[in-house]
Amino acid sequence: MTSQSLILTCPDGATIAYDKVEGMSPGIFFLHGLNSDRGGTKAVSLRTYCQNTGRAFVSIDMFGHGESSGEFQDGGISRWTENAISALDHLTAGPQIIIGSSMGGWVMLRAALSRPDRIIGLIGIAAAPDFTEDLIWNSLTEDQKQAIDEDGFIEQPNDYSELPTVISAHLVEDGRNCLLMRGPIDIDTPVRLLHGQQDTDVPYATSLQLAENLVSKNVEVLLIKDGDHRLSRDEDLRRLTAVIDGLCALQSNLV
Repeated sequence: MTSQSLILTCPDGATIAYDKVEGMSPGIFFLHGLNSDRGGTKAVSLRTYCQNTGRAFVSIDMFGHGESSGEFQDGGISRWTENAISALDHLTAGPQIIIGSSMGGWVMLRAALSRPDRIIGLIGIAAAPDFTEDLIWNSLTEDQKQAIDEDGFIEQPNDYSELPTVISAHLVEDGRNCLLMRGPIDIDTPVRLLHGQQDTDVPYATSLQLAENLVSKNVEVLLIKDGDHRLSRDEDLRRLTAVIDGLCALQSNLV
């Protein structure tokens, strides 16, 4: 079993940084949240978990994040989904469990819809499908919306960084082409949704609604009463690996 940090070149010439651990199936494929990267606590913890258990693992920095090429404001849900699908196709083999954190949960769902034969389970951590419309645009003042229309972007404070979060017209418009929560979501694989009830960024009602929209009958929502948005505490990480172990055991029983 080996670990490596490499670069994947996409068809459009963009380069995507990734970490990879060779190991057994099903593999774990991790997608970070908005303005995060594969060096975050959850990604690093999952890589260590896979190294210790002999399981395959891949995590990527999506376009405009971490060590990948591009500027954040030129990204968007559709492009980040393309990154995830390209990585699934070129960096993984066999069945996969995708884990998506916050924005990565939206990308996770869209990637699963594109590669249903490759995915045997999904785990959302404060998954945030449709957040550009429901959590950003709908919360803006009329002045802020006008500024985006006229200037192409606004900047908002970022609780996790000294740098502001750029909300661009492109991010919002691209998000509108990627919405999933307006009806049934045709994913029929086991799904586990973890969400902190103290999450001030993505309300836990989002996971409850997502569970309703998913076609799959094998969906469980785990609410953590004192959990925040990140769910990166030691107890949160232990809970996450226990959920992974459960999905892997479920897959073993089906084989």
